[in-house]
Amino acid sequence: MWSYVKSHVVGEFLACFVVGLLCLNVVESRDFNCREEQIQYSAINCRKHTALLTDFGGKGDGKTLNTAAFKAAIANLSKVASDGGAQLVVPPGRWLTGSFDLTSHFTLYIHKDAVLLGSQAESDYPLIDPLPSYGRGRDAPGKRFASLIFGTNLTDVVITGGNGTIDGQGAIWWKKFKEHKLKNTRPYLIELLFSNQVQISYLTLTNSPSWHVHPTYCSDVIIENLTILAPIDVPNTDGINPDSCSNTRIRDSYVVSGDDCIAVKSGWDQYGIKFGMPTQHLSIKRFTCISPDSAVIALGSEMSGGIQDVRAEEIYAINSQSGVRIKTAQGRGAYVKDIFVRNMYMNTMKYVFWMTGAYGSHPDPGYDPKALPEITNINYRDMVGKNVTIVGDLSGIQGDPFTGICISNVTVELASKQPSVFLSEKKKKLPWNCTDIAGVSSRVTPTPCDLLPEKQVDCAFPADVLPIDLVQLKTCSVGVGI
Repeated sequence: MWSYVKSHVVGEFLACFVVGLLCLNVVESRDFNCREEQIQYSAINCRKHTALLTDFGGKGDGKTLNTAAFKAAIANLSKVASDGGAQLVVPPGRWLTGSFDLTSHFTLYIHKDAVLLGSQAESDYPLIDPLPSYGRGRDAPGKRFASLIFGTNLTDVVITGGNGTIDGQGAIWWKKFKEHKLKNTRPYLIELLFSNQVQISYLTLTNSPSWHVHPTYCSDVIIENLTILAPIDVPNTDGINPDSCSNTRIRDSYVVSGDDCIAVKSGWDQYGIKFGMPTQHLSIKRFTCISPDSAVIALGSEMSGGIQDVRAEEIYAINSQSGVRIKTAQGRGAYVKDIFVRNMYMNTMKYVFWMTGAYGSHPDPGYDPKALPEITNINYRDMVGKNVTIVGDLSGIQGDPFTGICISNVTVELASKQPSVFLSEKKKKLPWNCTDIAGVSSRVTPTPCDLLPEKQVDCAFPADVLPIDLVQLKTCSVGVGI
C-alpha cells in the first residue's frame, strides 16, 4: 500500500514538473492546475496560461525595482495571446516598479496581500507624446510621463485581483507639481489608449501622482469594485476619468479624492474638436464619493469631442463640494447632452447642482472663442440632500444658454449655518442662482429659480439597457500556491 501511495505521489509531482517545464519552455509560464490553492475571480475572459512575477526574477521586498521583471513576463506571455491568452499573478509582497505596458488577451492579477509600489523616480516613467485630443500635457506644455500601468491598441485586457493594492506613492510628484518643478505631465496610475474589451476591477488604488484610472479612446469598458483613496487636499487626484470612451460601465466603487470622483471628458478645445471622439453610452451605478473640494460626477471641463448618453443612479455623496457638475467654456465647442441622473443621496454638500459656462482654462491661445458648447437635455430626478449650502448654481453662457434642464422629485435640507469661505454674500442668501439657462422643475424643495418654472413632470430616464450592461463576467481561476 505504501509503495502505491509513494509512487502515486511521485507520479503527480513528476506530471506537474513536466507540465511546468513544458510551459516554461514555451512562455516561461506554468499550468495553474499544478498549484496548491485556487482562487476564483470574475473576468470578461479566462486564460489558458499562468505565470508568477517571481518566475521572471521579481522580488517583493519593497526595495528591488521590478520593472524589468514585469516587462519580461508580459513580453513572454504575449506569445500565447492567440492560444488562450495568459494571466500574470503578482503574489503576496511589496513590488516596487516603474511604468510597464500590458498586452492583449491578458490578465494582470494582483493578490490580496500584494502591493504594487510606483517608483518615485522620474526616470522610471518614459516620456510620451501628448494626447491628440488635448494637444499638450495637462500639467505643462511638454510631454507626459507614461502611466504606471499603460497600454495602447489592446484587445481583451483585464487588471484585477483579490482587492490587492496599487500605490502610486504620489507625494513626491504632488510636491514637485505644487512647486512648479515639473516640465511634463505627471503619470496616472492606470491608462489604456485605443483599446477595447477592458476590465479594471477588485483593486484598491491609492496615492496616484495624478488621475487614478484613465481609459482613453476605448470601447466596451468595465470598471467595477474599486476602492480609490487619495488625500482630500491634493489636486488632480481624480478617481475614474472615462475620456472619449464608448460603452462604459462603472459599478460598486468608492472614491475619496482631492478632485472629481468621476470626471467624464473628451478632449480640450480645438484639439478635441478636431479629434472628434465623444464619450457616450456611459452607465454608472452604486457609486460612493467623498470629495470636499470637487464633484461626485463632473462632465468636462475638457468635453470638446462631446459627451452624450450618461446614465447615473444609486449615487451616494458625502462631504463633497457638488453632486453633479457640468464644466465648460467658450472655445470648447461640442456638446453635453442626454444626461440622466436619478436616486442620488447627498449629505453635507456645498452644491447639489452646479453648471458653469465660464470654466476658462485653455491649452493655448489658438482656441476659437466662437466655438460655443451645446448643453441640453439634462435630467435629474429622485434625489435627497441634507446639510446643503446651495441647491443649484446654474450659469450658462450669455447668448448660448443651457437648455432642456429638468429637475423633479428633489428634496434638499439646507444647512443651518452657511460657511462664508467659498461663497459671496449674495449667494449665501439664496438656495438657487440661475443665469442663461432654461428648463422646468417639478416637486422640488426649496423652490427653484424662476428660470426653472414648475411643471408637473417626471424627468426622463431611459428604459432601454446599454449593451455594456448586458455583458456577464465569467468565473476564472488562478493558482497562488506552488
